Amino acid sequence: MSASIHIADQAGVRRVTLNRPQVHNAFDDGLIAELTSALEDAGHDAGVRAVVLTGEGASFSAGADLNWMRGMASASEAENREDSLRLASLMRTLQFLSKPTIARVNGAAYGGGVGLVVCCDIAIGVDNARFGLTEVKLGLVPAVISPYVIHAIGLRQARRLFLTGELFDASVALQIGLLHQCVVPAQLDEAVDATLALLAKAGPVAQAEAKQLALRMAGASEAEATRLDQENAALIARLRVSAEGQEGLGAFLAKRPPAWCTPA
Repeated sequence: MSASIHIADQAGVRRVTLNRPQVHNAFDDGLIAELTSALEDAGHDAGVRAVVLTGEGASFSAGADLNWMRGMASASEAENREDSLRLASLMRTLQFLSKPTIARVNGAAYGGGVGLVVCCDIAIGVDNARFGLTEVKLGLVPAVISPYVIHAIGLRQARRLFLTGELFDASVALQIGLLHQCVVPAQLDEAVDATLALLAKAGPVAQAEAKQLALRMAGASEAEATRLDQENAALIARLRVSAEGQEGLGAFLAKRPPAWCTPA
């Protein structure tokens, strides 16, 4: 047991649970570092056939932690860039992991939580889950996760959701390809186990090659992802320290509307 995640192995399946239910499994530096390390370890462990990623409690992941955001609001552009690169490394590690990955979406996923869902090979969620890419409401953009979101749901859907920051339910997530399967909460484990049973019948080397084949045919490479991470980290760092980003973050932390929403 660690502070931010819980890891359990059974029959070749590594279950990684985000373990900050008191803040809806929101990201902070500790969770990002621990989860990145756990995924790297799973990739190197020959005994691991598949990875299941889920959240403890009512939510999958609410994205950025409030205290973490408060720190980033007062950090320099360079510090914000380094912070974003750590999150980018996590997403890239999950996206290109050599083992099959399943997002067991037990509840709401916002911002970076959506990033974790789309970086998994298979996403199975409960029908009462809610989703959102709400960064524009803070004067920011979902920069780090954007390549993975666009690969998962397509440019047309991503443009709408990036611009509106709207919340949407599991039925919409299923329709646009964010989820592969949507079930009632009581059937979530059954659905995940059924998919694990299918994965267990395939050759592990073939699976690793099949995953890389699919990514390669879609034009996704780890080298290109690394290059994009540099650009996107610079973008989000610039926006966080901009006047609009500072106003958006400040308004969010103060629980007030940002200036651009205030009637004239």
